[in-house]
Amino acid sequence: MMILDNLKCDLSVPQLEEILIRRLENYFFIEDAEKDIIRKYHYDVLQKVKSCFLKVENKYFIKEGEPYFSYVHSGQYLIYLYFFSNLLAKLDHPLKEKFYYLNKIMHGVDIYCDVELPAVFFFEHPIGMILGRAIYGENFFAMQGCTVGGNKGVYPVIGTNVKMFSNSKIIGDSTIGDNVCVAANTYIKDTNIPSNSMVFGQSPTLIIKGL
Repeated sequence: MMILDNLKCDLSVPQLEEILIRRLENYFFIEDAEKDIIRKYHYDVLQKVKSCFLKVENKYFIKEGEPYFSYVHSGQYLIYLYFFSNLLAKLDHPLKEKFYYLNKIMHGVDIYCDVELPAVFFFEHPIGMILGRAIYGENFFAMQGCTVGGNKGVYPVIGTNVKMFSNSKIIGDSTIGDNVCVAANTYIKDTNIPSNSMVFGQSPTLIIKGL
């Protein structure tokens, strides 16, 4: 097991780069200049991974007290690919599209590279998840089939410590407070949800209970 700046990895950094490039080459043409970009910014991405994993409350993300990254843990690899795609989006490098697409192919999620997820987030069984260009607070959590999207060009604002359970949706001009649990199969559209609450049902007849 390799240790990089307090991040435990099951491969060395060159091995992580090699398997990443191979996975990209399975689907896309990857030029030498693009491989150089991957190597140049790999350390920055691993730093983001470490910072995220340190605060994820899941036993598989910590080993012997240190954040742990395995290239065969799909939930961890999803986060790794997202951080790569988002960093490349900030650089406006066309390689960002290949990372976005690879994440979609490998993990069945649609999180475009320009979507700004927080520094700390965690997904459980995220197949079928679609996350649009909302504002996301820290410690965002979502499960399979969740959707965050716009309505007439307006996207949600989501507070800190928000949890979306399976097949829930937050759409349009919705502001979700801090410490909110969105119950499974809940549909929120153009509705504000107060902090410290749990929400059930379908807009416009939602049920909101205090935590």
